[in-house]
Amino acid sequence: MAYEDILFEVEGGIATITFNRPEVLNALKMGTLTEVGEAVKTIADDEEVRALILTGAGDRAFVAGADIKELQKLNPISAKHFAVKGQEALFALESLSIPVIACVNGFALGGGCEIALACDFIYASETAQLGQPEINLGIIPGFGGTQRLLRLVGRALAKELCLTGVMISAQEAKDIGLVNKVFPPETLMEETRKVASLIAAKGRVATQAVKHVIDQGMNLDLLNACALEMEAFALCFASEDAGEGFGAFLEKRKPNFTGSLKG
Repeated sequence: MAYEDILFEVEGGIATITFNRPEVLNALKMGTLTEVGEAVKTIADDEEVRALILTGAGDRAFVAGADIKELQKLNPISAKHFAVKGQEALFALESLSIPVIACVNGFALGGGCEIALACDFIYASETAQLGQPEINLGIIPGFGGTQRLLRLVGRALAKELCLTGVMISAQEAKDIGLVNKVFPPETLMEETRKVASLIAAKGRVATQAVKHVIDQGMNLDLLNACALEMEAFALCFASEDAGEGFGAFLEKRKPNFTGSLKG
């Protein structure tokens, strides 16, 4: 598929989606969400892809939010459709079996912050700023921002960020648990790819299991969450990666994981 609003590439088992509208700070429009959904579907069908990085073109923005000119034209029906489109794309992103890292290189506001929240974790530039400023437009987040933020930083901080609409620095975001690590702008992508490569080299069955039990377990009580983990633990032994991992450890060599999710 030819893309207009994003760049999509795969190198060394790592896919990268780059939001590519730098002239408007990579603002989202309906077509952008459609392209992201298509790229995510392509990744989901490709077992050679073992990690995904999302970033923004230029050095000013990851995604600075939705395109205000497009938002202004919406009525309640079209606004619902826009939110559905956004939520569908982010649920598809979130449900990928591979690790997904947000590489936030500038503004991650509104829909941009929501995209980052749908990733497994966030690495940010020292110059990045994050927030949910929709309240300043007389609306609220529509792509899951209130709910993913709530689950990540807690009720009080989620309310504060969504009710004030303030932007916070990358360091502040790290302090509240929104961002994992902060890097200088010039090394952000290098460091992100380094970690993506590290994780991509692990067994795919095990990385999928980790994502599954953490994402599903957080909404369960401890007893049922641990039961979920126990089942996933046992199933990992059906993968050839488990044999390779144990063998490599005992033979004091680096493992070569080639296990498939398709059996």
